[in-house]
Amino acid sequence: MQEPLSDLHEYAAFVGIDWADREHVFGLQVAGEHQVEIGVLAQTPEALGSWVAKLQKRFGGHPVAIALEQSRGGLIHALMNYDFLVLYPLHPTTVASFRQAFKSSGAKNDPLDARDILEILTKHRERLRPLNPDTEPTRLLRRLVEDRRKAVDGRTQHVEALHASTKEYFPQYIELVNGTLDSRLAGDFLQKWPTFELFQQAKPTTIRQFYYGHNIRSPAVVQKALDVAKTGQTLTTDGAILEGGQRLSQWHAELIQCLNRAIEDYEQRIKEVFNDYSEAYLFSKLPGAGRAMAPRLAAFFGTDRSHYAAAANVQCFTGIAPITKQSGRTKVVHARWACPKFDRQTFHEFARLSLPKCQWAQNYVTYYTQKGKSYQVILRSLAFKWIRILFRCWQTRTPYDDAKYLATLKKRGSPFATLHLKNSA
Repeated sequence: MQEPLSDLHEYAAFVGIDWADREHVFGLQVAGEHQVEIGVLAQTPEALGSWVAKLQKRFGGHPVAIALEQSRGGLIHALMNYDFLVLYPLHPTTVASFRQAFKSSGAKNDPLDARDILEILTKHRERLRPLNPDTEPTRLLRRLVEDRRKAVDGRTQHVEALHASTKEYFPQYIELVNGTLDSRLAGDFLQKWPTFELFQQAKPTTIRQFYYGHNIRSPAVVQKALDVAKTGQTLTTDGAILEGGQRLSQWHAELIQCLNRAIEDYEQRIKEVFNDYSEAYLFSKLPGAGRAMAPRLAAFFGTDRSHYAAAANVQCFTGIAPITKQSGRTKVVHARWACPKFDRQTFHEFARLSLPKCQWAQNYVTYYTQKGKSYQVILRSLAFKWIRILFRCWQTRTPYDDAKYLATLKKRGSPFATLHLKNSA
């Protein structure tokens, strides 16, 4: 593995940091020496800046290797500002497994953890990957698409909770807002009529104006709401259930509307960043990618072509490639769970979204469905295939051409190129 500086085997010192919210314990070992210095570092910009300045002065600006149990957070963001520091992020389970393997007592405390991290760095550095941050636009795009997804997931949780709470005291509400509980209609409805009794008391003209004000002018929809108001019955008259349900439902509805605004803001900013992104041309026209998925794919691959040596690295890292365990005559193949869930989700969703827009992908699903494979297994396999294609396009800086790829499949005699012709015959 190529390290980012010319001669990183000549580090001036090695540091292992066991980080925490307020202060960090570090172990420092000067190159060529065996003594380990233990110290405590406060989690403040001033303390970090002073500590790094002392390291720089002490070792004359020569490279210093630092290992720590995180790849994102305030500490690592601060240390990334200094060129002479080379960071080695460790997965949290790495240190835990190391401790379990070599510390029979299982004892855990901060100084010991710092020593363990330092020992991993000094004795197994060839197995570690130094942090090589991508460009600022790539890192910004990555954070934006991840945080947008968190907001979407949060909205989904509140929608499900709103569905459950209104069913307990006002089940007609779900029908009256056409089941779209994350819409502006749904939020405004509960603000105006938090209970079915209040809705029944509304005049027909008020109900019509409400729906018209939300761009719903279908006579059938409006008439259905009027009929519900006229003939429907209250589920319960229990005051405790009504007040509790009303408060909880309005709370969820308000949070949903707040998240809607946040998601719209994220999507606008993602669009701006992606439009100016140097790699956008590789992902903007992928079949089914759209305005949400194209930036996610671009943010995953980034601009550093040395980050992934082969498509297989991407397939394993994202968890798309399965794990094979073999012992004697026993062989088991199962899904890879130890992976970045957001990245795995990205490729799964892209594979699914590509189906309506990509003929060979549709044929792929049809082919393996006829062979008795489950849909989720086929989708994961399709994502596996898409990674190989996207990796090639990314490495060669060549935008994907669906017609060209389909022609290549036909030339090879692939069933994924002609299956739809057989089905239609």
